[in-house]
Amino acid sequence: MDCPPDRLDCDVTAHAPGEAGDSKTGNSGNAGSGGGTGKQVCAIGGKTVPCSRPGMGTFNAADGCYWMLQDPQPDAETARLATGIPGGWKPGDKGEFYNVTCPGDPLKGGLTYSATGPNAAAVDPAQLAQEAVKKMTLLGPDIASPRAAGTYIVGVPMWMWVDKGPTTYGPNTASASAGGVTVTATASVTKIVWKMGDGTTVTCGGPGTQYTASYGKQESPTCGHTYASTSASQSGGKYAVTATSTWTVDWQVNGGGTTGQITEIRQSQAQVAIGELQVVG
Repeated sequence: MDCPPDRLDCDVTAHAPGEAGDSKTGNSGNAGSGGGTGKQVCAIGGKTVPCSRPGMGTFNAADGCYWMLQDPQPDAETARLATGIPGGWKPGDKGEFYNVTCPGDPLKGGLTYSATGPNAAAVDPAQLAQEAVKKMTLLGPDIASPRAAGTYIVGVPMWMWVDKGPTTYGPNTASASAGGVTVTATASVTKIVWKMGDGTTVTCGGPGTQYTASYGKQESPTCGHTYASTSASQSGGKYAVTATSTWTVDWQVNGGGTTGQITEIRQSQAQVAIGELQVVG
């Protein structure tokens, strides 16, 4: 503001809080940290089933059947009737015989020969949840204010807010499948921590409130900061602002009760110039 001291009225041109310019800061989309664990899950046709059953054995994800080792092993005459037995098999050859039960297909199963044993590995749904998160392409906050262009004023409340999109704020939903198990995950930002470059940290539980002229010089009701000194001494004459979003990812096995939660962290940066009102004498 330029105002000669001998005048009682002045024409003032100034950026309102949170309205420093037209250009918007970039979005770094930095990779974040993931976590989460879950017990292994077995499924038939997308429906969760026990990974082992008394009297039926261990679930085999490869064919959706339960395999139980025959004890004792069958005699040679019975063994030759088994499914999967190779031509030329003779007692003492490598391999074992299993009783196979297939709940989804009663016509399958029975006495079955395997040289290597069944593929009994179950699916870890937490790993599938991580794969679903990768499909989401989660990014850092899409900073709408403060803007990179223009100069904010010392002592005038700055309003901070972000634009909401599926990859920058959520909700964002994706699924991943393996071995008959499908996990669906939904991610949303639950907080944004702003480091303002002047040693101050502001934690906001939402996207912030967009400023309009009707607010005047009020402080933001949800997410804001007031600088006490200019940025003249900072590198490039601007404060380096970092906005760090915490994504909370809730996941669930489709058709089953297994659930879990993952936390992902993303960041974006902005450069903010802070000036002071000047009175022209």
